[in-house]
Amino acid sequence: MTTQPYYLTTPIYYVNDRPHIGHCYTTLVADVMARFQRLWRGQTQPAPTDQASVFFLTGTDEHADKVVKSAAEHGKGPQEWADINAAEFVKAFASLGIANDDFIRTSEPRHKDKVPGYISRLMASGDIYKGEYTGWYDEGQEAYVPENEARENDYKSKISKKPLVKRTEACYFFRLGKYQQRLHQHIEQNPGFVQPDARRQEVLGRLRPPAELFDIPVSRPVTNDPATQWGVRVPGDEANRVYVWIDALFNYLTVVDTPERRRLWPAAVHLIGKDILWFHAVIWPALLMALNEPLPGTIFGHGWWISEGEKMSKSMGNFIDLEKLHEYAAKFGLDGLRWFLATQGPLSGSDADFSHARFVEVYNTDLANAVGNCVSRVGNMVEKYFGGSLPANETVELVADPAAGATIMQPLATLYDWKRLSQEAVGEVAKNIGADGQQGFDPGAALLAGAKLVRHVDAFIGLTRPFTVAKRTDDQSKRALAAILYQCAETLRVASVILSPALTTKIPQLWQAWGCQPPAGTTLANLCEWGGHHALKPGQKVGKGEILYMRADGA
Repeated sequence: MTTQPYYLTTPIYYVNDRPHIGHCYTTLVADVMARFQRLWRGQTQPAPTDQASVFFLTGTDEHADKVVKSAAEHGKGPQEWADINAAEFVKAFASLGIANDDFIRTSEPRHKDKVPGYISRLMASGDIYKGEYTGWYDEGQEAYVPENEARENDYKSKISKKPLVKRTEACYFFRLGKYQQRLHQHIEQNPGFVQPDARRQEVLGRLRPPAELFDIPVSRPVTNDPATQWGVRVPGDEANRVYVWIDALFNYLTVVDTPERRRLWPAAVHLIGKDILWFHAVIWPALLMALNEPLPGTIFGHGWWISEGEKMSKSMGNFIDLEKLHEYAAKFGLDGLRWFLATQGPLSGSDADFSHARFVEVYNTDLANAVGNCVSRVGNMVEKYFGGSLPANETVELVADPAAGATIMQPLATLYDWKRLSQEAVGEVAKNIGADGQQGFDPGAALLAGAKLVRHVDAFIGLTRPFTVAKRTDDQSKRALAAILYQCAETLRVASVILSPALTTKIPQLWQAWGCQPPAGTTLANLCEWGGHHALKPGQKVGKGEILYMRADGA
C-alpha cells in the first residue's frame, strides 16, 4: 500500500461571480483523482486530518479588486459579497458530488494571518525589497504583463482582449530573476514537474537563455479607493497590501502549515487551468525556493472548454453555466455529467468541446449501452436461469459456437483470461493516477480501463451466447452456462470498482444489490483481484435489478 501522502489542490476561485463549467470541471477532475487515490490506499472516504493519506483542497480567492467592484455593483461590502459567493461555490461542488477534504477562503484568519509571516521571511532574506514599478497592467486578470508579452498581444489582454493599462506605483518586489537558473534546471531534470508536456515546453521556452526573468511586484499601494483597502497588508507597512496573486498562491501552504497537517507538504499535484500556468509553474516554485520549502510534485495545466465548436460567450448563448450543468444532471443523471466531464474534458492541454450531440453519444455508448445494458443482461440471466443466485464458476468445456451447432470443444477458461485482464486494468489505473512513484495524471484514462473491462464482458457474451447455451439440457451445457454468468458478474464487479470514482450514484446501488460493497481499508488492487478474497461468491443474490442507465434520445 502507498504510504506517501497525496495532497491535491485546485486553484482557488474568484468570488466576484457564481461558478461555471471551468470551476466545476477542474474541481470534478480533482475529485475523481482524489477518489482514485483513496481507493488505491484503501481509504474509501475522506478521513480526519491526522489520519488522511489523501488530502484534496479547493476554495476561493477573495482579496481581488474585481471582488470589491462586483460587490459595489450589487450594493454589498466585499466581505458580505465574498460570503455570498463562497457559499455558492460550496453548494455547487456539493451538487456535483465532490468530496473535498477542505475548503479554504483567503479572507479566513487561518490564511490571512499566516501570509504576513511568509512575506516577513522573504523581506528578512532580501528576496522581497521596496521599489517602484512601471508596467502594463491587465485589469481583468489583476496582473502585470511583461513588455514582450504585451507587445505580442498588441498591448491588449490575452484573455479579455481589452487594452492594457500603463501603471507606475511604489511597491515591493520579489527577486524572481535570482531563481531563474535554479528553476530552469529543476524543470529540465524533472519532466513531471510541469505537465502536460506542451505546458512544460511553454514554460521552458520562457526560462531558457537569452530569456530573462525580471523581479516582479508583490504588493499594491493602499489609497482612498475602497478596492485597495481589501486584502492582506504588508507586514510593517500598512500603506501597502500584498498583491492578490501572491496572497492567493500561499493558500496551498497556509492550509497545511499546522502541526497536524505539515506532513502533507509538499503538494503532489496543483491542478490548474492553462491561463494561470505562469504564476503556478514559475512564480510559486520560486517563492517556495526562497522560503526553503520543498516544491510540489506536479503543476498540471489543463485546457479550456468550448461549446458547440465555438468559444463560450454569454452573448452567443452558448455559455455553460451552473444552471446548464444542473440541466444535464437532471436529464442524464449526476453520473452521466460526471462521466462526460471526467472522460471528455480538456485534460491533455487541448481545448474540448461541450457538444450536446457528443454528450448524448458518450452517455449512450459508455453508460447506457455498456455499463447499464451489460449489468442488466447479466442480472436478468442469473435471475432467469438460476433464480437470482449466482452460480459457481465451473471448470468446463464449451461448444465453440453453440448457435452453429459446432462440435469442436474448448475450455471456457481459454476464451478470456479474466485474471490477467483485471490485472492489466489495475495497471492502467496505477499508471494514470501516478500510483507507486509513477507520474501519470489522467483520471479519465483510469476510468476508461474499467469501461474496457465492461466491453470485454459484452464481447464475451457475444462469443459464448449464454442465452443459446441455456436452451441445451445436457449437464455440461448447464455447467458452462453457470461459468459464463459467474465470469461476467465477477468481471463487472471488478470494473465497478474502477468506475466508482466517477459513477458515484449508481455504482453504490449496484454494490448494494449484488452484496459486494468494498470493505473499508481494502486497496484497489486487492478489490480488483479477479476471483480473489473479495470476489463474488456462488449463491450470492445477483438477480434482476433496476437498469442503472437508461438510453437517452438526442433531444
